[in-house]
Amino acid sequence: MADNKQFLLAIVLSALVILLWQYFVGVPHMQQQRVDAPQEQQAERQAEAPSTAPSVTTPGAGTPSTGAGTGAATGPLTRDQALAASQRVQIDTPSLTGSINLKGGRLDDLRLKRYHETVDPTSPIITLLSPEGTPNAYWANQGWAAVPGSGVAVPTPETVWTVEGNSTLTPDAPVTLVYDNGQGQVFRRTISVDKDYMFTVRQEVVNNSQQPVQLYPYALVSRVGTPHTSGFYILHEGPIGVLGEDGLIELHYSDLVEATTPITHQAVGGWLGITDKYWAVTVIPDPQSLISGRFFSYSSGSREAYQSDFLGKNPVEVAPGATGSYQSRVFAGAKVVNIVDRYAAEYGIDRFDLLIDWGWFYFITKPLFSLLEFFHRIVGNFGVAILITTVLVKLVFYPLADKSYKSMSVMKKLQPEMMKIRERYPDDRMKQQEAMMALYKKEKVSPVSGCLPILVQIPVFFALYKVLFVTIEMRHAPFFGWIKDLSAPDPTTIFNLFGLIPWTPPHLLMVGAWPIIMGITQWVQMRLNPAPPDPIQAKIFNWMPVFFTFLLASFPAGLVIYWSWNNLLSVLQQYVIMRRQGVDVDLLGNIRESLPFAKKNGSKAEAESKPKS
Repeated sequence: MADNKQFLLAIVLSALVILLWQYFVGVPHMQQQRVDAPQEQQAERQAEAPSTAPSVTTPGAGTPSTGAGTGAATGPLTRDQALAASQRVQIDTPSLTGSINLKGGRLDDLRLKRYHETVDPTSPIITLLSPEGTPNAYWANQGWAAVPGSGVAVPTPETVWTVEGNSTLTPDAPVTLVYDNGQGQVFRRTISVDKDYMFTVRQEVVNNSQQPVQLYPYALVSRVGTPHTSGFYILHEGPIGVLGEDGLIELHYSDLVEATTPITHQAVGGWLGITDKYWAVTVIPDPQSLISGRFFSYSSGSREAYQSDFLGKNPVEVAPGATGSYQSRVFAGAKVVNIVDRYAAEYGIDRFDLLIDWGWFYFITKPLFSLLEFFHRIVGNFGVAILITTVLVKLVFYPLADKSYKSMSVMKKLQPEMMKIRERYPDDRMKQQEAMMALYKKEKVSPVSGCLPILVQIPVFFALYKVLFVTIEMRHAPFFGWIKDLSAPDPTTIFNLFGLIPWTPPHLLMVGAWPIIMGITQWVQMRLNPAPPDPIQAKIFNWMPVFFTFLLASFPAGLVIYWSWNNLLSVLQQYVIMRRQGVDVDLLGNIRESLPFAKKNGSKAEAESKPKS
């Protein structure tokens, strides 16, 4: 009796901890996400490479210092004000709209035509890059660094370029920017873009002087302000890159703030930049060139700013009368899986697919996404694709589940013997356990066999959670009825009768219809299993569906739909297998027996657990 009281107290305390966590952590987190989402989607960052950044003192020793931004000195500008303050070259593609700033030649104005801030198709489209001087400045740029003391005047952030030829960048028409330094060198920057999110930048230097020049190519991604991130350990947001033998580099913004010196890596080729949950901006050097990649933070006015950049280690030598060149790329857009994979193959970008955070279970997560994408192309609905994929997963693991359920059927048949053991040693738990283990050994059955189906599906469950959480294909993907976004929690709640009462409950009470369906299917499934011999364990199993209902209420709806459908298939599968094993499965009777107000009848329970004659 004392054990039961302690157990119930533990249940109450555990539930209280969960509710308090949701109220004090979950609710503020979700509210902050809603407040910061437009800013987060708009992106941030400024400053080409500030005066506080380490400057190049030796050729190839680091990335160039290109001057600090000036927006903070006069106060923040609106985006429209910043765009109107400089001459620009327009960008117009099927996926992008924006402009290139002729002052500095920066790519600092970019919006994504195919993505909106909310599920409402009339909501604003996503803003990715914003100019210097705005609250959330974010841009990419390329350039040249001269050998210190050489006297070669290279373009700076203050350089105003002129347009040669076409004045609008489209997939069919590149644009060329030109700058003459007045010392015999003419700089050309030819920018082209495809129909998706890849910019190709070819830099050329025509040396009309009488002396040879040496220049080092560089490219950077710079961002002002520390953006709000999702805060989940399964998703990386922040500085990222793949640089040679160092492999995948994932840094938190705080890592750069705490670092006393820039974090550098040397590699041949690779890529680096800054990633958000669904969007990213990266610079990609020539795959054959030796570069020094760098990640660091700096101060821009009163805010922290962050930069990922690279500098060529080998100079481009331009003889008198000759032309030198270097080509790099900029990815700026949505992290669409097939687009990212295509770029990796087409341009030979080392492990560019890791721009999408597939996680440690890459070998499960990515194939699972491919399977979902395949069925989505056939049926046109990711929710239905999840249901079909769940059936296939059940078929793949059927042999293991079949063996497990057969073992559970034997356990069901042993219920009378187990009850006799408990009656024989009512006050000696050690003797009970010894007798139980002897019975299991005699019948060649494992008491933990019922856990195997759950253990098997945990990696699939986690992989699907990852897919729903990180892939942009799942963002705003509808199911049926009230589920408009499979990557978001079920928006309904039982505590306002699913919208019939005009009241919005607090976050901890947001238990929607699908989490409840999931809890019911799990509870029904557990009624098929033999009750654990330990009464404390039995109570724990009875409470598990309630815990899962509350815990999964804040998970993506697609994941809850998967779990519910998987439970239902498991009930049908287990029922059929147990009937084939000669077990009388009185599911309705088991449900009645498990209800808190039901009268417990040991002889009835024993009779129901006997094999069917």
